[in-house]
Amino acid sequence: MSEVLQHISTALAATVEAASAGVVRVEARRRLAATGIVWSPDGTVVTAHHVVEHDEPISVGLPDGQTVAATLIGRDPTTDLAVLRAQTTGLTPPRWAESEGDSLRVGHLALALGRPGQTIQATLGIVSVFGDSWRTPGGGLIDRYLQTDVVMYPGFSGGPLVNASGQVVGLNTSALLRNISLTVPIPTLRRVVSMLLIHGRVRRGFIGVSIQPVRLPAALAQQLGQETGLLLVAVEPQGPAEKGGLLLGDTLVALDHAPVRQHDDLLALMTPERIDTEVPVRIIRSGQLQDMQIIVGERT
Repeated sequence: MSEVLQHISTALAATVEAASAGVVRVEARRRLAATGIVWSPDGTVVTAHHVVEHDEPISVGLPDGQTVAATLIGRDPTTDLAVLRAQTTGLTPPRWAESEGDSLRVGHLALALGRPGQTIQATLGIVSVFGDSWRTPGGGLIDRYLQTDVVMYPGFSGGPLVNASGQVVGLNTSALLRNISLTVPIPTLRRVVSMLLIHGRVRRGFIGVSIQPVRLPAALAQQLGQETGLLLVAVEPQGPAEKGGLLLGDTLVALDHAPVRQHDDLLALMTPERIDTEVPVRIIRSGQLQDMQIIVGERT
């Protein structure tokens, strides 16, 4: 038994050592520094949005002990991700898992790494939940719900979750849900980081309304095949909805031919591809169905 434990212990230490080359320290807040992951050799680093409390000055602590200045490229509060550009080159990105769905299952061992100080730190746990996509309280889309029981020590946010093969499967954060540490998976990282590198932000559409789910009259519910719609409780002056003719008290039941039953349905349709395009909407006004057109705006 002791030989088995020694083998496991040695393997875990080797995994941490190999992955540590792609883990950096992020100094962008007054209190304890946080952690970042090398995204590319040119100095691009991805970290958690909530640990970047000021846009400047920002420093990045490298695995070799050097500290270099960095600039903020962009951030997305809804997925708690931020991208920095460290003033250096030749960094070593970690090994990314090709598909975290193939490499992780509930019960698998996982390592959370952090570098809030000069040296690498690690904690071990298991994958507790591995589920479907979900939307954060801020409206950001996370492609997979990934939760572990690893202890997120102070400064670990922004660091990687590493599987037993030494591959990074996501970025750890303690800010997306209250009192729960989650991991932003690779598909979300790739999508958000790509947009931040190009635009400096994640483009999201909006139509300028405040909404409340309501039950539809039985006859209309049967006709539409849905039990609820979205009551417009406020319409932004000169916003896309008002310009398209929507009024306070209308009930939105479809946008771009997709039914909208809950708040998340509408958020999911506010994709970058729909910005500045005219889309059909279906509403209920005075008990009657009406089809209209609106041009989706961009949330700034």
